[in-house]
Amino acid sequence: MIHPTFEHELAPNEANHVPLSPLSFLKRAAQVYPLREAVVYGERRYSYQLLHQRSRALASALERVGVQPGERVAILAPNIPEMLEAHYGVPGAGAVLVCINIRLEARSIAFILRHCAAKVLICDREFGAVVHQALAMLDTPPLLVGIDDDAAEPGELADDLDYETFLAQGDPARPLSAPQNEWQSIAINYTSGTTGDPKGVVLHHRGAYLNACAGALIFQLGPRSVYLWTLPMFHCNGWSHTWAVTLSGGTHVCLRKVQPEAIHTAIAVHGVTHLSAAPVVMSMLIHAERAGVPSGPVSVITGGAAPASAVIAAMEARGFSITHAYGMTESYGPSTLCLWQPGVDELPLEARAQFMSRQGVAHPMLEEATVLDADTGRRVPADGLTLGELVVRGNTVMKGYLHNPEATRAALANGWLHTGDLAVLHPDGYVEIKDRAKDIIISGGENISSLEIEEVLYQHPEVVEAAVVARPDSRWGETPHAFVTLRADALATGDDLIRWCRERLAHFKAPRHVSLVGLPKTATGKIQKFILREWARQQEAQIADAEH
Repeated sequence: MIHPTFEHELAPNEANHVPLSPLSFLKRAAQVYPLREAVVYGERRYSYQLLHQRSRALASALERVGVQPGERVAILAPNIPEMLEAHYGVPGAGAVLVCINIRLEARSIAFILRHCAAKVLICDREFGAVVHQALAMLDTPPLLVGIDDDAAEPGELADDLDYETFLAQGDPARPLSAPQNEWQSIAINYTSGTTGDPKGVVLHHRGAYLNACAGALIFQLGPRSVYLWTLPMFHCNGWSHTWAVTLSGGTHVCLRKVQPEAIHTAIAVHGVTHLSAAPVVMSMLIHAERAGVPSGPVSVITGGAAPASAVIAAMEARGFSITHAYGMTESYGPSTLCLWQPGVDELPLEARAQFMSRQGVAHPMLEEATVLDADTGRRVPADGLTLGELVVRGNTVMKGYLHNPEATRAALANGWLHTGDLAVLHPDGYVEIKDRAKDIIISGGENISSLEIEEVLYQHPEVVEAAVVARPDSRWGETPHAFVTLRADALATGDDLIRWCRERLAHFKAPRHVSLVGLPKTATGKIQKFILREWARQQEAQIADAEH
């Protein structure tokens, strides 16, 4: 019989307990697949051995300019090799990686740099103008390191340090620093949220490791896999695929701009086997003039909106296999996915698409996903009808929001990450979102805060009231539609208000449609957005009918 107190005799030590970190994936890949093509970008080719060396040189260079463990290093770059290197070199220096959305305007970039107190900013030269505007807003700007990519649009970063020169200052033999504790922060990703300034979502090494393992498992990645980077790496660290592909020993094919011809060419030339894409990217592939058919099956994970049945059919006809995933920045990207079930392939297209539109079940490394009654906190009946809030919990949930304890407590209340999305629970355990409680607009995979747009509209001198809702869009999934009440003597038009927003917001956030109307309200004066959503839907339907 084992004595009940034997546990005190078996304390963990270095032989049987190592903090989990995705940094170990690169070390292993360099050992197991040293000459395997790790990175492809235009004419550039990196082996895993070279990717490991460059990442270690970056870690060393950051250390030599004074970056201390726990300090933040930001990067503003598209899907290029330097972005991938940052996912290893920055945490490999013990620092915390902050990937910035390349579509943001100067004010938002400045806010992020200030909020996270970035010590260094690595920036692609194409974004030099907006970065200099942002840095001018800071009292203590970070050290600027510029990436000089031949494929970039013209841009300048005056008085910056060139990335390759910076890398040459580092020691490529310096080991990547493993975390002392797997709860140590690895990244901060900013989400637009619903209340103006973005929130900094703090992620840890353990969660990144496990989410990457889940991605490799559900995506069936292996050493023969060739992953095309159509999903931005700045989105939740590329849904952790920056680490998952390396874990599998696969090849990262970097793509600076998401254009259908470039995607089809990459698939044909490099034998792409996997990619991730918002529905808008799939629509681009379908409607491309030279839409080709892959020589082999290409697995696609899509998220941000449920794929339409016509999109699924068209993609399948072109040799793509689609899996629908759901997640948020607070859960390292995908947290649930609509897993295949026996018999699904035999269903008619409409029924299959309806099944695939569900958000599904928890991925293998997430502990649980379910739907709770908002009043009682209990699980709703699994009847596919009763609405509740979709919640998740497990090791792939954020540590919390940077410098925002109140928002952290609210998001992680009662042992769950509260998504704010209203969903039902089907008898088979699959969840399906029915509405968004947060009024977030998801356009082409990008989250847009309706409140942020409304705030800008209210700054217009002729605007009395404004409300922004999601309008269905065949290409983007959703786009912002603004309903505005103007002063009686106003001269502004809808086009004027769109230009007003585009001058003050990132262009993808600006409304594409503006209706000048009186806003419907409740007896207590609250704007009834559900009516506005119906108005927007009807307007889009009328346009679609007219086109047909």
